[in-house]
Amino acid sequence: MDPATLATKLASSVVVPLVKKLFVQEGPGAGVVDRPVRISGLVSFRGEKRTLDEQDLAGLAETLVGRALRSAAPGERPIGADEEQAVADAVSRTLGALGAIEIDDLQAVRLGTSEFAGLLCAAEPGADRQLSADGARFHAALVETACLHILHFFTQRSTFVASTLVEQTRQLALLSEQMDTLARRIPEQTGEDAAFEERYARDIIAGHNHLTIFGIELAHSPDSWPLDTAYLSLEAEFGVTGAAPPQPALPAEQALSGRDRVLLRGVAGSGKTTLVQWLAVAIARGTLPAKLDGLRGRVPFVLPVRRFGEGGFPVPDDFLSAARYPRAGSQPTGWADRVMSDGRALLLVDGIDESSEADREQLRHELRRLLALYPGNVWLLTSRPSAVRENWLASEGFTELMLSPLSREGVAAFIQRWHRAAREGATDLDRLEHYEQTLLGAVRLNRDLGRLATNPLMCGLICALHRDRRGYLPRGRKALYDAALSMLLERRDRERDMHPTDGIDLTQEPKVQLLQKLAHWMLVNGRSEMDRSVAVDTLAQYLPSIPHAAEQGGPEEIYRHLLNRTGLLREPTHGSVDSVHRTFQDYLSARAAVERHDFDFLINHAHQDDWEEVIRMAVALARPDECAYLLDGLVAARKGARPVESRHRKLLAAASLEHATELDPAVRARVHRYTRDLARPTTLEGARALGWIGPIVLEMLPDPATVSDEEAHRLAVTATSVADDRAIGYLVRMRDRSSWAVRSQLAGAWRRYDTDTYADEIIAHLGEDGLDFPVSDISELHALRRLGGRSRVQISGMFTPDQLLAGIVAERLTRLWLAYDLGVGLTWLSAFPHLTTLQVSSGVVRTLDGVPEGIEIVPV
Repeated sequence: MDPATLATKLASSVVVPLVKKLFVQEGPGAGVVDRPVRISGLVSFRGEKRTLDEQDLAGLAETLVGRALRSAAPGERPIGADEEQAVADAVSRTLGALGAIEIDDLQAVRLGTSEFAGLLCAAEPGADRQLSADGARFHAALVETACLHILHFFTQRSTFVASTLVEQTRQLALLSEQMDTLARRIPEQTGEDAAFEERYARDIIAGHNHLTIFGIELAHSPDSWPLDTAYLSLEAEFGVTGAAPPQPALPAEQALSGRDRVLLRGVAGSGKTTLVQWLAVAIARGTLPAKLDGLRGRVPFVLPVRRFGEGGFPVPDDFLSAARYPRAGSQPTGWADRVMSDGRALLLVDGIDESSEADREQLRHELRRLLALYPGNVWLLTSRPSAVRENWLASEGFTELMLSPLSREGVAAFIQRWHRAAREGATDLDRLEHYEQTLLGAVRLNRDLGRLATNPLMCGLICALHRDRRGYLPRGRKALYDAALSMLLERRDRERDMHPTDGIDLTQEPKVQLLQKLAHWMLVNGRSEMDRSVAVDTLAQYLPSIPHAAEQGGPEEIYRHLLNRTGLLREPTHGSVDSVHRTFQDYLSARAAVERHDFDFLINHAHQDDWEEVIRMAVALARPDECAYLLDGLVAARKGARPVESRHRKLLAAASLEHATELDPAVRARVHRYTRDLARPTTLEGARALGWIGPIVLEMLPDPATVSDEEAHRLAVTATSVADDRAIGYLVRMRDRSSWAVRSQLAGAWRRYDTDTYADEIIAHLGEDGLDFPVSDISELHALRRLGGRSRVQISGMFTPDQLLAGIVAERLTRLWLAYDLGVGLTWLSAFPHLTTLQVSSGVVRTLDGVPEGIEIVPV
């Protein structure tokens, strides 16, 4: 066995008692100190009050070596019995250097485990000179393991060290826990398990290290792109609490850091599945960022809920077959159960919303059972926002995160990355450069376009259409999807200079009709995936009514043509078919329902969250009289309906109004009348959910001047959930309130709106008392400086120290909140003469090295 691996098998229960003997015992209250302490004055084998002599120190080293060697399996000892004593002597000499080094406990913790171990070895340079190569590696690994627990011990014995080095304290505790976990895991892994895991990791990389950026494939380019090229770091935000300062949106990997159980919500197209893929591939490759070190060595299970079928959540040994992994049958017997029992798994459960609403409580029950049976694993569940209620798994320790809409900078980054990928192998390089620049300007200036470009899917569609139509873009969601269908169904092959290779040449309309039939079947049956045989049978049923298609081939040939030539279907596994994205499925389902006049059918299911997008798109597609019938049906009273269902229907009607191209004013007024009273949320969760309606909710909200501070806060949460500059006009009416909760909510929403407008209309008028002013990008930093700076500033984006030094008004700053990991030391803070307090978001900022003296560090 590798010497380093053997050392990691030493659990803290073995090492900690030995480490404690190296240091003098502290009396009551000894940990409460206001300054660092020299390590040489803490050791128990030096000074007048020594309790350990050289022989005792040698005995501790022998115990450490012996316990490590006893954990090795037969034939896996890294050294022979004749070298055991020599290694123990070397460890004893190295640990003895604790009494000679000239640093204090604070400096030691700042160094970190590896550098501190290196310092001890350098202080006793000849300790391992007589050892073999394996013996020297074993010695180094044992010393580093001991140093981890020594530094952890320093943070526990000294409140000064712990409070001064918040992040290092947390990291040392986390590393100690991880080593304990690893100590439990390693003995269980057989050679057969290890070989399978290596092959499984390669297959994870091959199967998930790519994604499609919509529309790029139009110009002689590949259909999918490496995740490294295409992945855009997403941002996630925590729920509104009202009791604490609102946490800013963070990069998703930063928000996930240190959390073992997460429910991640996100709208269709927001990147939930892409994030799952990226995590699985990064773990399999061993390329996780430092913020996610806690996931290293885990085994990822990618579990799309849509593939679970009627059997519910599978047992561990069925995970791979449920995910349709081709080599599921070759896994060693009981392997997945062993991985789960050892706490080594990362469960990526993608798409809770893709189970039927009736099945979700059963799914939750099965999740709870697995959590209880297999502790120590890491879970990430994804869902559309409204599919499960707030705090659905809070009792099980799940943190809820919400993927944020792309910020202005995120949209710009996506557009730039899309065009960079499109230029690979393209012949229209000059035009692509022009398209990129004009589109970047358009999304900043065109409000309707900006409202659509809020997630990676929509941004990809916009980029593709902008290029496809040589700089012209349709307006509105319906026009955008119609144009996208035209691009994908009719122009795709033409742009690729492709001629029919299967003898089938269908125009756009027959393709749309046939795809609608498949989408409608999945809608009616509550599925997001169907068996290939069912798809072929469905086409066989409808082909006779579409002669232009029927005369060109049978259902099998037509199915294969739609799969290969439309870009809208895919076979995720052998024998199954689904839509390339749920949004396209919803749009085609809505078209089918409108053409079939299935409005009562839509109304009857309007209380179900997975029908929301279908109904909103149906409103956009319906004729004026049909639209009126549908909206009236949504607000009408229904016998036996629960209050929560009635409220959901009415809010859905209000949310759908903006999509109606022509509507009787009386119907619009009726919807407003039925929903007006619903626009006074009574909880913060309800306030945030109300913002889902979109800009039209701003017309429904009451005058904030007439309500209490508590209700004004909820109204501010709703209005700031509407990422449209029209919200600024409503928020202006709250900017002069003295309530900290209201002011904090308004300040925290800056990143969602035009920087200068929001700065002048809102930020400039907010009372500064106790308020942290956030800056997430360079334009906000400059705007805040233009306003004269602020005494309390929150850094919620990536900056360099030079940018912050140039942007923050140094004479005003007294309190700085680091809510983003800048990844650099903090000596630059000495440039702010009046800075007295540094707040740091717990679990976010990794290094506090170089904080000038006199600055208090406060974890948030």
